Amino acid sequence: MRIAELSRRTGVPIPTIKYYMREGLLPQGERTGPNQARYGEEHVRRLRLARALVEVGGLPVASAREALALIFSSGVSEFDVLGKAQYALTPPRERAGDDAGDDACNEAAAQVDELIARRGWQVKPGNPARRTLADALATLRRLGEDDYLDLLETYAETAEQLADTEVRAISRRGDLHSMAEAVVIWTALGDPVIASLRRLAQEARAARLLGGTAEDTS
Repeated sequence: MRIAELSRRTGVPIPTIKYYMREGLLPQGERTGPNQARYGEEHVRRLRLARALVEVGGLPVASAREALALIFSSGVSEFDVLGKAQYALTPPRERAGDDAGDDACNEAAAQVDELIARRGWQVKPGNPARRTLADALATLRRLGEDDYLDLLETYAETAEQLADTEVRAISRRGDLHSMAEAVVIWTALGDPVIASLRRLAQEARAARLLGGTAEDTS
């Protein structure tokens, strides 16, 4: 296919496709003439995923390029491809020097490890979400929000049910790179969807428990 058809099939404008090729997110097409090139299905898959990483996931081009290189590496399992897609959206957090030996941080990291082990989750040590969760728990502990920490097991159970539903739905796509694209989009957009639903449900529940009203007072 020519670049115009590649653009039509993916919904990515031609200037953006050329930009992605210049930046190494998309390989060059097969040259068929001085100013012409041919593109294949691999370009369609990679372009869709590149767009998801950059435009939906909000990744810098360099990070998206690195993620794509890993995702499209040969000999990589389905599990690893989907993991790389997800990990790309959760960059490792740098811990400040003052926090390195902080008791709250160490205790929170141990709490995360214990939670993962208790629930029987198979999670790689390098999953950046471990640090993100531990840092959040450490901050809650410093703020004295122990009653929130008491809810951690309930949150984990809810997250497990949600993850089961999502992974089953994504696995039905069949095509590996379509699955990776879904992981990126569902992770990037699923977070605000879940956060929004939570806030709506909180207001609705608070109105019921505390005798509030749903009238607009803004």
